Parts: sequence; C-alpha cells; structure tokens
Amino acid sequence: MPALRHLLSAAWLALLLALFGPCAHAADDGALRVGSKRFTESYILAEILAQTAAPQLRSAPTVRQGLGNTAIVYEALRSGAIDMYAEYTGTISAEILRSPTPLSRDAMQAALAPLGLGVAIPLGFNDGYAFAMRASEAERLGIRRLSDLAQHPALKFGLSNEFIGRADGWRGVAKHYGLQQTPTGLDHGLAYDAVGAGQVDVIDIYTTDAKIDHLGLRVLEDDRAYFPRYDAVVLYRLDVPQRLPQAWAALSRLEGRIDERAMIAMNARAELQGQAFDRIARDFLAGGATGADQASGFTARLFGSDLARLARQHLMLVAVSVGVATLIGVPLAILVFPHVRLRALVLGVAGLLQTVPSLALLAVLISAMGAIGTLPALIALTLYALLPIMRNAVTGLADVSDGLKQAGTALGMTPGQNLHLVQLPLALPTLIAGVRTATTIAIGTATIAAFIGAGGFGERIVTGLALNDKHLLLAGAVPAAALALLSELLFEALEALLRRRRA
Repeated sequence: MPALRHLLSAAWLALLLALFGPCAHAADDGALRVGSKRFTESYILAEILAQTAAPQLRSAPTVRQGLGNTAIVYEALRSGAIDMYAEYTGTISAEILRSPTPLSRDAMQAALAPLGLGVAIPLGFNDGYAFAMRASEAERLGIRRLSDLAQHPALKFGLSNEFIGRADGWRGVAKHYGLQQTPTGLDHGLAYDAVGAGQVDVIDIYTTDAKIDHLGLRVLEDDRAYFPRYDAVVLYRLDVPQRLPQAWAALSRLEGRIDERAMIAMNARAELQGQAFDRIARDFLAGGATGADQASGFTARLFGSDLARLARQHLMLVAVSVGVATLIGVPLAILVFPHVRLRALVLGVAGLLQTVPSLALLAVLISAMGAIGTLPALIALTLYALLPIMRNAVTGLADVSDGLKQAGTALGMTPGQNLHLVQLPLALPTLIAGVRTATTIAIGTATIAAFIGAGGFGERIVTGLALNDKHLLLAGAVPAAALALLSELLFEALEALLRRRRA
C-alpha cells in the first residue's frame, strides 16, 4: 500500500500547511493592510494609501486588491482582515450606516465609533453616481435629465449589480423619478462596451470614470437632486493612528491632494493605457510625472512580475484543499461503504454541495465566519473536492469482487487486514482518478477565490473584468489552464507508474 500511504502523507502535509501556514505570516504590530473594492479608482487609491504609508512602516504594507463590493470590503474592515480602505461619504451614509438622509462627517464618526471604525482624510474629490447615454442617442431622443427617462420606457438599462442592490441605487432612483424600466445587471467595466455597442441604452457611471469622454457619453443631469455627494475619504480601524502614528501622520497629508481632474487622469492611465495601479500611484505621489509607457500587451501581462506570487497562491489553494478533502473523504468513504443507506446519504450531501454556486457558497462562508481571504476560500474548495474523491473511493471498493475478498478471509485475514491488503490496493487506481478529478475542479474553481482576496490567478481575471482588459483576463486564464494540463500530465504519469508496478 505504499502509493496510498504516500497519498495520505501528502494530504497530512497539506492539512498542516492549512493549519499552521498562516501563523508564519501573522501581521505584527507594525503591519498595515489596505483593501480596495473591485473597480479602477479603488485599486489606484489603495496603492496611493499603501505607498504613502510605506516609508513609515517596519515592513511593507499589504494591499488586498479587488475584494469585492461594499459589503465584502466593509466586512473585511470590521473583522480586522484589513485596516483601511478608500470609501465615499454617500456610501457610508446610505449603504453602511443605512441613514435615510446624508450624514455629516461628525455624525458618521459618532455612528462608526462603537464599531471600532472611523472616517478621516477627505482626499479632495467627489465621485458621484450618475446615469449616462450615448450622446447621439440622447440627442435624438431629446434626453438631458434623469426625469426625461420616464418618457422612454423602451430604453434598455444596463446597471452594475451593486448599484441595483444598493439602498441609494436603482430602487431609490426609480421611485424618485418614476422610472418603470427593468434593468439588466452588468459588471461595471463591461457596461461601457455594452453601451458603446448599442446593446444597452443607459448605464450607471462614476463621475470620475475615464471612459465617459473617451466614448462620447452624455451624463444626464440629476435634476431632482437624488444623489448625495460621494466625497472620497479613508474608512479605517480606530487603532491605526495609535498603532502606526508616523504612518498615520503621512497619510493625513493626503488630505485635499486629489481633485477630480487628477483622479480622472489616473483612471484614464489604467483603463485606456493599461498601466499598472502601483505605477500610477507612484507617479502621482512623485508629483504627477508619467514616465515612459510600459508594454501592456498579452505577453507582458502574462509574464508580469506577479506571476510567481500568483502561481504560489494558486498552487497553495489547490494543494491544501485537495489534500484536506482527501484526508476527510477517503476515511469517510471507507467508513460508510458497508452501510448502503448511510453511504447514499453521505454521497447525496456531498453532491448537494456541488450544486451550490461558488460565489454563493463563498458569501455564506464569509457571513458565517466573519472573515474573508484564504480560509473561507480553502473551506469552499475543500467542500467541492469531497464528492469526486468520496464517490471514486466508494466505486473502487465496490468494484473489488467478492471472490477476492473471500480469498483474503480464507487466508486468515481479519476484516481490517482484508481492507488494508486486498480491497484498498485494488481500489487505488479508481481512488486516484477521483483525486485527479478533484484537482482539476479545484484549479478552475480557485480562480473565483480572488473575489474575496484569496489571490491566485483569479486576481488577474477579477482585475481584468474591472478594467474590461482582455489581455489581463487571458493572462489569468491561460496560466490556470496550463496548471490544469500540468496536473493531468502528473496524474497520468502516476497512473502509468502504478500500472507498471502492478504488472
């Protein structure tokens, strides 16, 4: 049984990595963790915050980019997974504090303090919500104001999913202006392509988006003053100024330094020129110099400086989740195999888990654990890997003929020896095929983990979606596909080795 022992030993190693690996990277008192939402401006502001604080820190700050929508990033802040991120006053009032009216900064401070949070450092610009149309279409229909939209019920609305669900989003706008249209949910980055191609007529935009002028869109006037101001500020944990006083002093000097024009220019460099967020932030902090353009094609993105880091993260997610699933799934399958009804129940539960959409499962885990990042991602991937491992283990044991089992008994073997020396060796090829399937599933599903800050090649895919950058999307998808092919080759070699030993 050396092959099975090696398989289980590898699974134990994966479990130890899962349990003790994070401890080696625990943040010390001098650590700063900055988060961002999943749109261009938030990525850039996170880098500006991190780079501003970096000279005053003992260790480099951690930037957790593209964590998701407001609810996810705010939960990361509350749970301590991050220390700060750039937020907007209108969002704090309506979405976080659920106030029916805009709040002053003092009122926000009073409401956030019991939660251990604070708001500070107004960065100097307002990035509000607005609606936009192709200028030619708006001119043809005579639409200049939001109230004009009520006269055109046939218009197709393509709105970001977060805006549709926000307290200050679609439902409030529709009620305020009497709009009867039914919007379609779109990723914010993809909405600009959709409106440009005429697939939708109206989209929600951030007023500092670079593509508004680039695509010749008309921003519709908020003539009944529905939207509040969305002034950019820093939402932070209250212990940060005391824990990192010098870094906080440096961050405070950002107050008022970024106006709308500067923010639009930085967004344009990311969205229209494909420049890296950290470089854009570095240039801004250096005084606005732009430097020479970087190569931004597919090859440059594929072999970017983050390739090794993302590969390590992706491999860790896959190895640990499949390893833990093997440790759990194989003994459980052996345990339930003799009991037909219990076996059907356990496999049915594992099969039911496979039907839960990955993003929904991650959302449930985040809510239940009060945390984002690697741990909920590993739990989700482990649950998805259980079914193929358990099902193949059961199938392999069922394929062992009664004659062979009886032969072992006739030789004087105990039931345990029969299982260990006869049944499991014969079931091993089928069991390994289950681990092989689970690994392939985990490699593909692990890309979703980037939506909650767990890293891996999905980080490029998430950022590519936010920027509508096809090269960056492919730069994330291709290595993940290559990793899946490599795993197939490794398992093929392992199965060939087992066949030679059995011959």
